[in-house]
Amino acid sequence: MRKQIIRFTALAFLALPVAMPHAFAVSKEMVQLQTQVQQLQDMVQHLQTSNDERMGVIVNLVQQNTDNVNRMMAAVNALQQTLKAENEQRGSGATQLSSQIQSLNDSVDELKTRIGNLTTQVQSIQGQLQNVNGMPAQPGGAPPPTGGLQPNQGPAGPGGQAAAPQLTPATPAAPPVDQLYQSALRDYNSAKYNIAISEFGDVIHYYPQDPLAGNAQFYLGEINYRQGKYAAAVKNYDAVLEQYSGNPKAPAAELRKGQSLIEMGQKDAGVRELRTLVQRYPQTPEAQEGRSKLNGMGVRIYAAKPSAYPPTSP
Repeated sequence: MRKQIIRFTALAFLALPVAMPHAFAVSKEMVQLQTQVQQLQDMVQHLQTSNDERMGVIVNLVQQNTDNVNRMMAAVNALQQTLKAENEQRGSGATQLSSQIQSLNDSVDELKTRIGNLTTQVQSIQGQLQNVNGMPAQPGGAPPPTGGLQPNQGPAGPGGQAAAPQLTPATPAAPPVDQLYQSALRDYNSAKYNIAISEFGDVIHYYPQDPLAGNAQFYLGEINYRQGKYAAAVKNYDAVLEQYSGNPKAPAAELRKGQSLIEMGQKDAGVRELRTLVQRYPQTPEAQEGRSKLNGMGVRIYAAKPSAYPPTSP
């Protein structure tokens, strides 16, 4: 038994030098593998940290860009509101200026009418003075014979008796055009529209060829426009444009016609009228107001020209 133990021990000591190098090699590889795994873990940790930092920077940049976009949108909205307010102020100013110019035109027309009437009266007086100066003096200071009937004497009837004078019913004469027009204008400015309509109608009826008839026709349209009767207003403005095309009220009639059509829901027709106004009377305050109206509607002032080439079929 002792011999077997001695033999086994001897064999173990003999085999130990052979197994030790192999064990040492395996242990070395394990250490290297663990080292590499640790390095990989460190690299992954570093990458994760770098990614976290980069994501933080990106999130910060996105937040900053979002804030900038919000500020830009707020600035754009404020600018749009400012432009809208300026357009409204310009439109209101243009309307006031148009009304003032209309009043000035009315005053000028009135002065022209009065000057014409005064000129006519002066010429009539001069003619009468010339006739008086050219009459020969009669003996005894008697007036020259008229060659007609004596006062209160009618034509002789049968038997030589004077017949009863023939009475012709007198037709009431219309007031002078300037007086009638100014009365109508005062009633219009005082919002006495029913009276003003009657007086403006009298101007058109009794003095259809007078320049003030065109003004009267325009103010009939203005009354209908103020009362919301846009269809009737369009008819009045058409009468100004067709019958009194050279009247100073023509640009204002073109503007009001376009506005009336837009109020009636006929946007395309109204836009056409405003474009016609801008093209026909480009330097007038009414044209400026028309441009402001088109800009406020987001419509081009000048219509796009059609292409010279027909569209090709697919």
